[in-house]
Amino acid sequence: MRGYVRGVLIAFAAFELVLGVWLTFTPRTFYDHVPTVDWDPPYNDHLFHDLGGTSLGLGIVLVAAAVRFDRFLVRVALLAYLAFTVSHLVFHLGHLHGDEPGWSVVLSGFVVLMVVLPLTALVGTRRMT
Repeated sequence: MRGYVRGVLIAFAAFELVLGVWLTFTPRTFYDHVPTVDWDPPYNDHLFHDLGGTSLGLGIVLVAAAVRFDRFLVRVALLAYLAFTVSHLVFHLGHLHGDEPGWSVVLSGFVVLMVVLPLTALVGTRRMT
């Protein structure tokens, strides 16, 4: 289970760091090229830059938890990530587009995984000492 928990931390840290760099330095390309993002116009440069900084911060915390692998830090990192991903999931499930059923399914599946994997990793921390 320790390997699974560390793997989840590393995978989502990498995702958030890449996303954070992208959103911080070229946010308009994210809006223009990632399917489903433009479902909620208009583009807001300030908001996308802030989201980039948030993603970088989450990524750093997830990396620290994976490296240190202290039970408390791992739990805090996973809870912080879940605070974002659960609200992200709720928003997206309430804002699917009927004229884009394929992208709605892909988006829903991906965002569900962003909750389920960290949640199962959090449960897995019960056995950590």
